[in-house]
Amino acid sequence: MIVLFTDFGLTGPYVGQLHAVLAREAPGVPVIDLFHAVPDFNIRAAAYLLPAYIHEFPPGTVFMCVVDPGVGGARRPLMLKADGRWYVGPDNGLFEMVKRRAGDCDCRVIRWRPPRLSASFHGRDLFAPVAARLARGEMPDSEPAGYFPDRRSTESIRVRGEIQDSAPITQAPRPGESWPDDLAEILYVDHYGNCVTGVRAVTIRPEQTLRADGEVVKYAQIFSEVPPGAVFWYENANGLVEIAVNCGSAAARLGLKPGDPIVFLEK
Repeated sequence: MIVLFTDFGLTGPYVGQLHAVLAREAPGVPVIDLFHAVPDFNIRAAAYLLPAYIHEFPPGTVFMCVVDPGVGGARRPLMLKADGRWYVGPDNGLFEMVKRRAGDCDCRVIRWRPPRLSASFHGRDLFAPVAARLARGEMPDSEPAGYFPDRRSTESIRVRGEIQDSAPITQAPRPGESWPDDLAEILYVDHYGNCVTGVRAVTIRPEQTLRADGEVVKYAQIFSEVPPGAVFWYENANGLVEIAVNCGSAAARLGLKPGDPIVFLEK
C-alpha cells in the first residue's frame, strides 16, 4: 500500500492530483490518506509526527511524504528504507527521526526523473511515480545518499604537479541532524483541540507535571479520570504526550498552537 503524509490540506486540487498519478502508475494498490494537515511548511514538526504514526502499517508499505518548502531548490529527492518500510520525499530533515529510530536503514538519492518535472510540484511529478514503482516492486534508479555525520576526512589534491594532502574537510551535516531526540513543543492540534507534542511519553514519568502557556498541567491516564473541563496531559494512542481538556479544547483553553513550547517540571 501507499500512504500519503503531506501539508497540502484537502481544500485544493493537490491531493487529488497525487491520487490520479498513483492510480495511473500503480493501479489496484491501496492508497491511504494519513495526514494532509501537517502544519504548513513545518518540516521539523512533520519529522517528529511521522514515526509516531507508522506502526499500524506492515513492512512493504510505501510512505509518500511531502512537506517541502524548498521544492525546486538544492535539496535532494530521497527514498529511504527503514525497518522494511519505504519513505519517499525531500532530503530536508523530514525523515530524520525515522532514520534515527530505525534498527535498519538504507538512505538513497533518487536519480530517476520523469519526462515532465515541474519546478513546484515534485510530489505529483517525482515522488508519486517513485512511490508507485516501489509499491509495484520495482527499484527506481538511485544512489547511496552518502551521509557521514560527525566524520572528518582529507582528500589529496594536485598543486603544481605534486600530490599534497589538503586540510581536513568536514562533511556537511545532514538536515535535521542537530535536532533533539524529543521535541518539547506543540506539533499538531487535532479536530477536538487536543495538542500533540513531540515528546514520547515513555521518556516522561507520570508524576511529572508540564507547563504550557503558564498553566501547570497534571497527568491522567484517560479522559474520565478528570472532570469535564479539566486540563490534563496523557499518553496518546500513538505514544506521544498530548494535552487535552475533557469534553473541551485544550488549544482554545490554553491558547496553544503548533510551535508553542512546553516545559516538564521535576517532582
